[in-house]
Amino acid sequence: MSLKLHPVYLSVALVLALSGCASQAPDRDKTYRLTVMHTNDHHGHFWHNSDGEYGMAARKTVVDQIRREVAAQGGYTLLLDGGDVNTGVPESDLQDAVPDFKGMNLLGYQAMAVGNHEFDKPLSVLKMQRDLAQFPMLSANIYENGQRMFEPYKVFNLGGLRVGVMGLTTEDTRKMVLPENVARLDFRNPITEAGKVVPELRRQADVVIAATHMGHYENGQHGNQAAGDVEMARAVSGIDLVVGGHTQNPACMKAENVLDRAYVPGTACQPDRQNGAWIVQAHEWGKYVGRADFEYHNGEFKLVNYTLIPVNLKKPVKAADGKTALVPYTSVIAENPEMLALLTPYQKFGQDKLEVQIGASDARLEGDRKLVRSQPTNLGVLVGRAMMDKTRADLAIVNAGGVRDAIAAGPISYKDVLKVQPFGNTVCTVDLTGQELTDYLHAAAKMTPGSGAFPQFAGVELEIAAGQASKVRVAGQALQPGKTYRLAINNFQASGGDGYPKLSAHPSFVNTGFVDADVLRAFISKSSPMKVADFEPGNAVVRR
Repeated sequence: MSLKLHPVYLSVALVLALSGCASQAPDRDKTYRLTVMHTNDHHGHFWHNSDGEYGMAARKTVVDQIRREVAAQGGYTLLLDGGDVNTGVPESDLQDAVPDFKGMNLLGYQAMAVGNHEFDKPLSVLKMQRDLAQFPMLSANIYENGQRMFEPYKVFNLGGLRVGVMGLTTEDTRKMVLPENVARLDFRNPITEAGKVVPELRRQADVVIAATHMGHYENGQHGNQAAGDVEMARAVSGIDLVVGGHTQNPACMKAENVLDRAYVPGTACQPDRQNGAWIVQAHEWGKYVGRADFEYHNGEFKLVNYTLIPVNLKKPVKAADGKTALVPYTSVIAENPEMLALLTPYQKFGQDKLEVQIGASDARLEGDRKLVRSQPTNLGVLVGRAMMDKTRADLAIVNAGGVRDAIAAGPISYKDVLKVQPFGNTVCTVDLTGQELTDYLHAAAKMTPGSGAFPQFAGVELEIAAGQASKVRVAGQALQPGKTYRLAINNFQASGGDGYPKLSAHPSFVNTGFVDADVLRAFISKSSPMKVADFEPGNAVVRR
């Protein structure tokens, strides 16, 4: 299906006409006030969580209040998003993020960057979402058949102040989604594309904003990931503000090039600045609404105030009786009735489908992003064991980026399983000689802790040092080079996702067609009530 929805090679005159932009410069000696609100990495969180945190209804209350306040002072507002609307909450995933895009329409978003998770489903779903969105999805560096797939930028005329917003998407997208979803697409270097677009945009706009889904890496240290916002700002002059996403952290700095990794909600946040460009990011899931207040006067664009507004985030506080209660960091934000009326039917539909108990566990199964991407966890072992059980494989390797949430102790619902594995990947097997398996384990050993490629193992013992696997044992026996072993992986990894060696062309490769979440659900059901101690990784994988 073709996705050529927007002609993007427009003349400057036509771009200006479509944007309602005047060609003249802003009035001299006039001070223009602009407030940029921003979010990123929404990941399906249209509804508040079980503790009453975030959700689009409370977000709308915040956004509406800021708009009224700024308008009363004669200023203008922009509401932007840094991408990844899709994937993460089952109620949203089941409905192809329709409630999320409808909620964004009601919130009045004016533009968003295209994120890598916008390609988690077939392009037909993305087409539907683009048709549904009442705002442009921007990306200057995604090409289809030699032409840009999305509009590269949008120019807004705000009372005579011309503000250009450019979109950019991480070039890692190709290795982070199913290859068949992006087979016809070319994700070009966003820094190179920005270098082309910014001078063009500077001829049309007084202020240039980059809405990006590239990631904020402290001092540009992006490891094995593609370069992010810091590197782009350093390389491309002429950008005033970067509204980012992808790394899902508050971009609050302790000092120059030093990230505040212990940022506390409701406290002051100093945004990053590189080569004259402010860089902001509002964590994830709508936990915050970022607010940047600027003044433009005679060509000078000055940041007056910046804050991250927590959306009903709460902290645990111990009472005198020793019990722990959740207390809001800041004043409670009421939910907007109009947004609730829009989203309630979608939430109810999802709940009815998902709140079915399928098992139980006696302790927490750990899938927290920071842990599952840096160390072996019991949930990583459980997912691998489920794949092995279904396919009679000898071992399994699971990319940690495919484990998206933890499972609390107690009853387990289908929703809990879908929060862990929301992508709808399928379980695959490949029969490898001992030497082939050794080579694959070496590749897995090279995956950087902290990345989505970080491997979780089941059915195998090994030591990892200097990117090499050694002392490998399968089913308690030393690996034999001439013996054949069945490896279970998901189709994303098999296709070369996250930088793993491509195994889908191997003569013994089989895509079982079994959806990973359904495999996990069946394993939990037949193993319940589960003793989590049975899935502890112990010393099976030792890193030297």
